[in-house]
Amino acid sequence: MKIGLFFGSFNPVHNGHMVIASYMAEYTDLEQVWFVVSPHNPLKEKDSLLADHHRLQLVKIAIGDYRKLKASDIEFSLPKPSYTIHTLTYLFEKHPSHQFVLIMGADNLETFHKWKNWEQILESVELYVYPRKDNQGGNLLHHPRVKVVAAPQMEISATFIRKAIKTSKDVRYMLPQYVWEYIQEMHFYER
Repeated sequence: MKIGLFFGSFNPVHNGHMVIASYMAEYTDLEQVWFVVSPHNPLKEKDSLLADHHRLQLVKIAIGDYRKLKASDIEFSLPKPSYTIHTLTYLFEKHPSHQFVLIMGADNLETFHKWKNWEQILESVELYVYPRKDNQGGNLLHHPRVKVVAAPQMEISATFIRKAIKTSKDVRYMLPQYVWEYIQEMHFYER
C-alpha cells in the first residue's frame, strides 16, 4: 500500500489540513493518508501545545469514517524530540510491505535541508509537496524525488485559530464541525 505521511502538531487540526489530506488521498496515487500527530516538533516551541492525546482525538474526530485517512500516534512511543528519520526507520521495520511518501508544504521544503538526515530521508521516500503562499519550495523543488501536487491553498493556521479562540472569536467554519464542538466542550485554547 502507498501511504502518505502528513506530519504535524495539529494544534488544532483544521479545515486546511483536511483539504490537503483529502486532496492527496483522492487526486494522487496514494491509497491512504496518515495524520502523524507529533508530540514535539524540534523546530517549534512546546509551550502552546495541547496534550498529545487531545490532539490525536481531535484528528480522529475530524477524520470520522473517511477510510482513506487515518490518525497515527506512532511518534508518541518514540524518543523525543521527534525526528522524521527515526519515525521512518520505525515504520519501514513495522510495515515492510508499505511504500511511504512524505506530504509537506512548500514552506517545509524550503527548510528541508535543516532536517536531521534529510539526504537519507530523500533517498528513502518521495516528497509530495503542496503549494504555500509566499513559498516557492527552495532548491529542492525540482529534485527527482519531489512531486509538486496542486492541492488547493487555504490560508488558515492553527496559530490563528488558537489566538482567535483565546479572544472569544467564533471560528467554527475554519474547523471540522465536530472538532469545533469538542474544543468548545473541553474549553481548549481559551487561556
